[in-house]
Amino acid sequence: MTVRRLSALPGLAVLAVLLAGCGIRATEVPTDYGPAPSRVRCSLAEPDGSTRAAPGLPVQVFLLCGSSLVAVDRTVPVPDGAADSGRRVLVAQGLLDQLTAPPSAAEKEAGYSTDVRRGTTVTGPRPGDPEDTLRLGTAPGDLTSYALAQVVCTFSDSAATEGDGSVILAGPTDASARRYTCTDEVRARPGSNEPPSTEVTDG
Repeated sequence: MTVRRLSALPGLAVLAVLLAGCGIRATEVPTDYGPAPSRVRCSLAEPDGSTRAAPGLPVQVFLLCGSSLVAVDRTVPVPDGAADSGRRVLVAQGLLDQLTAPPSAAEKEAGYSTDVRRGTTVTGPRPGDPEDTLRLGTAPGDLTSYALAQVVCTFSDSAATEGDGSVILAGPTDASARRYTCTDEVRARPGSNEPPSTEVTDG
């Protein structure tokens, strides 16, 4: 029995060498598995209480995250008893203030940002404008494509407009107002898809 065990040892050694040679060998051929996974979550792990602490009208504003627009919850102060036209402008300014404010710490960690500049203002229509026109302190055409998309998509489905997915915007000059629409394409890629618009001539 001992002789048989000793005679089997050389065979086992050869088998071990063969098995070791079956491993995956290193290769010098470059491999490309794409970019490393992004750490931008574009969603909050839990509701951000700091953005809901102030009393007011619950609204949603669109912030940038990655290459898309993402809706986040906010509140804007609106005095009771304001007339419809005045209320619309107050809501619009409140939305702009939220868009220009820096994202909260939790939102920054999740990858949110904004391209709307601080100090952006809005007023109501001038004589001859459609009654629901909102005139920005900066001409819409002078905004970046990201900022314009944020403003249009935030305004278009809010108490600042008729809630039909569009908003009539104009700038501080006498240029005609235009009706802008927030589309799925704009929300998905605001950097390459500006909100479609048409000129509004009837007052």
